[in-house]
Amino acid sequence: MIDGEFAAPAPGALADEVAAVLADRRDPGVPSFERVLGGVVSHSFRNRDALVAALGSVPRGSGLRPHPRAGSIAAVVGAAVDPVRSEEPWETAGAAGWLELCQHVALDYVVGARMGEVAARLRAGDPVPFLLSTPSGPTGAVAPYDLVARLAEYERLGVRPGPADLGQALLRVGGPVDPEAVRAAEGLRLAEGARVADWLRQGGLPRPASWREREAGEPERPRRRRGARIGRRILVGHEAIEGRGAFPRRFWSLFRKFEPQLSCPHWSLPDQRDAHTVAALPWHPETAAARLLTGVASAADQDGSGAPAFLEALAATDGPAGPAVHLAVAYGLASVPERDREAAVRALLLLAARGRLDGELLGRELTELVGLGTLKVPLLIESLLAAAAAPQGAGAVWAVLAGALPGLLVHTRPQVHGALLAVAADCARLSGARGELPEVTALAQRPGSSQSLRQARRLRDALAGV
Repeated sequence: MIDGEFAAPAPGALADEVAAVLADRRDPGVPSFERVLGGVVSHSFRNRDALVAALGSVPRGSGLRPHPRAGSIAAVVGAAVDPVRSEEPWETAGAAGWLELCQHVALDYVVGARMGEVAARLRAGDPVPFLLSTPSGPTGAVAPYDLVARLAEYERLGVRPGPADLGQALLRVGGPVDPEAVRAAEGLRLAEGARVADWLRQGGLPRPASWREREAGEPERPRRRRGARIGRRILVGHEAIEGRGAFPRRFWSLFRKFEPQLSCPHWSLPDQRDAHTVAALPWHPETAAARLLTGVASAADQDGSGAPAFLEALAATDGPAGPAVHLAVAYGLASVPERDREAAVRALLLLAARGRLDGELLGRELTELVGLGTLKVPLLIESLLAAAAAPQGAGAVWAVLAGALPGLLVHTRPQVHGALLAVAADCARLSGARGELPEVTALAQRPGSSQSLRQARRLRDALAGV
């Protein structure tokens, strides 16, 4: 039921991979995380004695603070090796009380609910043969027919799906409707069969209407929130999503209307901006990006912590890339952490290579953020140079600068105009772009020999095919 890179390794190999994940303080990454998680679950069902023998000698604590995802693996391994055969709820009254307020960590609640459910079933001696929500591919997406085939095997074995596992699987399904998978789901005798058939028939989670908004604030006396100057960021909100009632309560915050400036108890806590968060909703990168955009922006305007894996994961998904994804890339291109800038460059190139880059949109976002003083222009230029130097990068960068350059020339200091125009001229020539930018033509006609005037003439001539 689980094939490819996510197939469960043999117990000995699984123990080696678990040991490597727990010994490394870095994020294990989605493929390794899902393979280890699925392996522990599968062997707990099929041959727990062999699993316990293999994992018994694996140290689950190094004295160092583990990465949160590695910590989750440690908890699941502990539940499998030393289960407590008594029911332990995965959702406490206190946690449930926070749910209606904590919009910015909604996706991490989904991830946590699934992990809690897995650990609870292992502690209770109620394992499953495999997880319904194990991805079918690297983005985290679950193929519709894979989900139905897994449910059919549950039906054959008399196993009941876990609500959080099924909920996560449904959130990972999307794309074009697969009529064969719908018919197969309709034929299931499991009570969940009809729900899954309806979900597949509608194409997965509905896409909510969204909006862009500028952070409210007083420019004369800027207030601070999470270290951020209010009024210098562009954020994205979205309307409520239909259908939350059938999901576990810990999923409900995801379905609520998302108002990005609404304060919540988690406002001052670090969010989970990583590939796992994106993989929880792989067909909806806009929703993932919108929920975590404040944290992404902090790496650009307040030297906040970076999230390179998050930026790349957004670009790698198959869902539509709209304002939230392009804003995330815009912030990333001028982030202070170098790894974030490098990741944003890769994300820009990946979006372009897959036909998902809206150069005009990204150009507008960059122009507005530069005008607000949010982005550090030298860092942005450095990123554009790096992207332009990559294979096929010149076309992607020109697609962005074609719309952004007139505004950037207005909102930036004359000292950086030469560097901006040089990048644009090189990209226009390499990509074979044609046309005219009136602002550039006017600048090129001025007398003088400054760097900006020379590069404006180079760009004018490149666009004219001279």
